[in-house]
Amino acid sequence: MYFMCLFIVASLLANSLCEIKDGKKAPRIQLSDGNAIPALGLGTFLGFDEHGQKEVTARDVEDPVTWALDAGYRLIDTASAYNNEQYIGNAIRKTSVRREDIFLVTKLGSKDQRRVLDALKDSLERLNVTYVDLYLIHNPVAFKPDESGFDIVDYVDTWKGLEEAKKLGLAKSIGISNFNESQIERLMANCEVKPTVLQVEVNLNLAQPKLLDFCKRHDIVVMAYTPFGTLFQKGGETPPPKSDDPTLVEIADKYKKTTPQIVLKYLVQLGVVPIPKSTRKNRIEENIDIFDFELSNAEMDTLRKFNKNYRTVFPSFWQDHPYYPYEKKDVPDPDPFKGNH
Repeated sequence: MYFMCLFIVASLLANSLCEIKDGKKAPRIQLSDGNAIPALGLGTFLGFDEHGQKEVTARDVEDPVTWALDAGYRLIDTASAYNNEQYIGNAIRKTSVRREDIFLVTKLGSKDQRRVLDALKDSLERLNVTYVDLYLIHNPVAFKPDESGFDIVDYVDTWKGLEEAKKLGLAKSIGISNFNESQIERLMANCEVKPTVLQVEVNLNLAQPKLLDFCKRHDIVVMAYTPFGTLFQKGGETPPPKSDDPTLVEIADKYKKTTPQIVLKYLVQLGVVPIPKSTRKNRIEENIDIFDFELSNAEMDTLRKFNKNYRTVFPSFWQDHPYYPYEKKDVPDPDPFKGNH
């Protein structure tokens, strides 16, 4: 009995040391289907420049994903539209982190809504994995396969393909991105498996309290892309706060953190899963170092006041599509690449 007790204690200590060595930083949030998602992850979309979507290189993706996993991230977010899945797969193969410990997210392309299973299998091949932890419909707006124009595909029909992917074990969990409240209600009224996750823009400029409350009532976890909003945007007429905002600086100084860390902590305390993107090692390490302090209720209320319902991501050039999810503008944005996610 004595030696058995020693063995049990040694095993517990060994497991504890493995957990410490593994470096997992973010706690996990339970999903409605029994799976669990880390409370913060790495976004990998590189964005756009004056020529269109930025060209993706291995160095821009593999190094940041490797740094993130080494820093304790366990959630990696990508999409077929980002043209980087193969590089993320390379980084995952090179890491010492076990595949089962990584929560891998990818998304169905808007031109692939008539071929869900084939599109997912293509993503799995590029990622060099047998399943993803979360598969999302990237957008309710569909395009023709050759991207020559809009396609009218009912997202309810598309969802049936995701349900099949879950049944086949190709995706552990399924969800949606860039859907509005009425679209989610219609989807839930016509599905066998309800979405576990909604990925949308949430930040200090766009708090989306009504949508967040709706998702909470229906047990849908919200992932936040563009979590910094206009924090790093200079010039123009974008709303505050910026990274040097006195209110943010005061709170950051109190906790010996940076203003981006305060923004991410605010989102986490809202119950939202932010996916900040960066290609800088120090910034990646900094972004996840937010689980050793708590903002007060008063500080949360102060940060809520920055909300101006301002979208950083506003693809108004899609607004003639019947499933366009946002409010329409009188004049579409002349920049067809503004913030597309």
